[in-house]
Amino acid sequence: MTIHSPHALAAAEMAEAASAMLAGLSDDLRAKASYPYMDGERVFWYYPPLNRHGVPLRDMDAAQRSLAMALMASGLNESSYKKATQIIDLETVLREVEADQGLNSFRRDPELYYFTVFGRPGGTDPWGWRAEGHHISLNYSIWGDEVISVTPFFFGSNPAEVRTGPHKGLRILSRREDLALELAASLDGGQRSKAVIYEEAPYDIVTYNSSRASLPFEEGLPASRMTGVQKELLTALVDDYVGQVRGDVHEGRMAGMIEQGIDRLHFAWGGPLNGSLPHYYRIHGGDFLVEFDNYQNGANHVHSVWRDVGNDFASDVLRDHLLAYHVL
Repeated sequence: MTIHSPHALAAAEMAEAASAMLAGLSDDLRAKASYPYMDGERVFWYYPPLNRHGVPLRDMDAAQRSLAMALMASGLNESSYKKATQIIDLETVLREVEADQGLNSFRRDPELYYFTVFGRPGGTDPWGWRAEGHHISLNYSIWGDEVISVTPFFFGSNPAEVRTGPHKGLRILSRREDLALELAASLDGGQRSKAVIYEEAPYDIVTYNSSRASLPFEEGLPASRMTGVQKELLTALVDDYVGQVRGDVHEGRMAGMIEQGIDRLHFAWGGPLNGSLPHYYRIHGGDFLVEFDNYQNGANHVHSVWRDVGNDFASDVLRDHLLAYHVL
């Protein structure tokens, strides 16, 4: 009996989507979108608005854009894909907000989202893809029928809450903020004294855009010192990040989190326990790391990231393979 990887369908659909996108590009655009898998470009990621390598939506026609967005959708569940498109569309809202405030900031353009493929999709060697622009960075690695890495995974939102205009009330990343605020508010005095590691929230996520996240140790309140209800809130919060990827990839990763035990995770907080003031939280245990920061623009500008510290960009998988088969 042939045993198929639980990721086989995901790997096949991503390879098909990446191949279709590349095939739909002109020769010059395909060259811009294509890099060797081991190129250093693959491990450079960032979330502000800036010029990037790859092919932006701006340079694509309607058919090519559709193929690029299909590649993005191939790695996400329906809810996360909707969030990604909302984050892209939010550039138009942000442009209007800044114009009303007389700000001359970065260029806010929903067409400046770039798509890049590393290696040959569906081949025998590892390959990957990236979709990235302001407040989005998706980084996937696939090898055969296994999805070997889905991190760093970054979503941000500015404004975090749209407060004027036809989209008033829109909060794209509300669940990960509200669950954390609910968990923080439920802590008693002793738990709170352990959980709060910064009196003031940091300006941004602490690990920024590091290719390999580095934190000295887990800080904050261990889940082992939480009540059952608090652990349920923490688990739901973790799942809001892990659950961003498509279902067949999410299931295995979340099952692994549960198997390793929620008690090993630490919940850390920065700033006052008030959603209207700058606040930050971190969930950290072993290689699992989540950071959330809402500091800028009067606590109305969210940055959030999920990292697999040891295996971002599939670094652990590739190192183990090299040690096993290529080091004498």
